[in-house]
Amino acid sequence: MKAIALFSGGLDSTLAMKLIIDQGIEVLAVNISTGFGSTKDRLEHMQNMCYQVGAELKIIDIQSEFLQEVLFDPKHGYGKNFNPCIDCHAKMFAVAKRIMQEEDASFLVSGEVMGQRPMSQNKDALQTVLNESNCNGLLLRPMSAKMLTPTIAETNGWVDREKLEGITGRSRDRQLELAREIGLDDFESPGGGCLLTDENFAKKMHDFIKYDKFEVRDIPVIKYGRHLRLSDGAKLVVGRNKDENAHLLNIKNDKFFHAKTIGIPGPHSLLSKDASDLDKELATKIILSYTKADPCKTFLITYDDLELEGSAFQTREEANKFNIL
Repeated sequence: MKAIALFSGGLDSTLAMKLIIDQGIEVLAVNISTGFGSTKDRLEHMQNMCYQVGAELKIIDIQSEFLQEVLFDPKHGYGKNFNPCIDCHAKMFAVAKRIMQEEDASFLVSGEVMGQRPMSQNKDALQTVLNESNCNGLLLRPMSAKMLTPTIAETNGWVDREKLEGITGRSRDRQLELAREIGLDDFESPGGGCLLTDENFAKKMHDFIKYDKFEVRDIPVIKYGRHLRLSDGAKLVVGRNKDENAHLLNIKNDKFFHAKTIGIPGPHSLLSKDASDLDKELATKIILSYTKADPCKTFLITYDDLELEGSAFQTREEANKFNIL
């Protein structure tokens, strides 16, 4: 017997898998990537969690599918920010169902806890997701199973319902107790892993789509750096630290120039390739303003093969007025 688990890397999904594995069922942990997960590299962590409970890990990339079918026209609307949680969950379950059929598995597993999130995990929302993904009866939620309608896995006797949990609400006490009981190490503290739920990230998204069509190749651009909108409409992204500079340097997106300071340490930056001459001059001043450049001196900035000379603003505040975030 085999089950497909939707796996985030968090404590709830790890425990949900363990409850099923302990009943002698093979579990394939499927992490479905929309591109908007945490910017932190979590692969090693996810592999560690799966190793501890005895599950195999598989990563599925649905970035293109997610942008085309979910993000910009969610049937059930957005949460507080740019997060189409119900539609997103339904898409993930539909993808997991495809994998279930490919893997010849018998049912699906999710770590969702009823009532943990007010919009996407209330009882009505949990049922809506099942209806939208055509997973009614197939999806077992071991953490809250005793509070929900029995699934096919339970009614067929594949899984003993009495060995599952009946957790509801936002308290983590029972999850922490279970983690101690099985000796689970290095699990994550609870927190929003999806950038679309973040208010500041949502502002960057709204600004981006006001001026440009958002594509898969733009996801890395929007994840990093200080974002500014210049006078004639160009997008400028300025790295805020060594880590962000490294990420921006590695981005391959022909919508943007890569901008670097010459003769003075400075941030790695991206500038829209359709920037006007005015915006290029402005970008040069702004980038230099995020260095220790003397405003009375001029310096060079390269925009790929183009070199521009300029000086910093007299004050950082003059550059900051173009900030989105």
